[in-house]
Amino acid sequence: MPVAIKKLKLEGMQGHKEWLAEIHYLGALHHQNLVKLIGFCAEDRNRLLVYEYMIRGSLENHLFQNGRQGPAMPWETRMKIALDAAEGLAFLHGAQKPVIYRDLKASNILLDSQYNAKLSDFGLAKYGPLGDDTHVSTRIMGTYGYAAPEYLATGHLSLKSDIYSFGVVLLELITGLRAADKKRPPGQEKLVDWVKPFLKDKKKVMQIVDARVQTYVSIKEAYKLAQLVNGCLDEFPKSRPTAKHILETLANLHEPVEAV
Repeated sequence: MPVAIKKLKLEGMQGHKEWLAEIHYLGALHHQNLVKLIGFCAEDRNRLLVYEYMIRGSLENHLFQNGRQGPAMPWETRMKIALDAAEGLAFLHGAQKPVIYRDLKASNILLDSQYNAKLSDFGLAKYGPLGDDTHVSTRIMGTYGYAAPEYLATGHLSLKSDIYSFGVVLLELITGLRAADKKRPPGQEKLVDWVKPFLKDKKKVMQIVDARVQTYVSIKEAYKLAQLVNGCLDEFPKSRPTAKHILETLANLHEPVEAV
């Protein structure tokens, strides 16, 4: 059986902590949309993790490999990946001890031969708040363009921080553009800031859909997706939908459109 081996860099204690977190969470949590941890090893300063091999690599590689000029990832595939990622996230958030993934991004969504998507890299994961607590406080980690604004501002982490990141990934799937790209013109470097004004306007929403797949998307579907993304990106964490709601919305969303 082919496997993937990940070697973690031991930079201070952070590398070791991330190695332990991967073992802890992936050792305890099993779901079809989470990558399988097969084994691990610690010897001297080496920290290794052994996973199932995801033959098609990451969503990032497929979605952005040729920019908007190359062959496009089919719309059906994009929506399947979104649904799979939502399944994985809903499982984490619905666990007996809810888990905050904390690093949801295109490069951490891996694809098998059939484009089934699985969440990977749990080095930054944390258990969510319990009881009446609304958040956990933690050192700010994560990736620019994906991290929720309240987390970046305060270090307050909640399940709704993951929801914001999911909204960004969904926006990438819709537009075919990266969450952050310094090569874009001023005002367009951060995808959320650039595109968010289009999400509320039904007449403009098709302008943000990747032109290479527009013929496969109805205005109705695009607008429903835009509303979902807009909710995920709400500046008030409590106003964002739950992972379960996202999953249900995506599952009931897609209407096939005949190509012209």
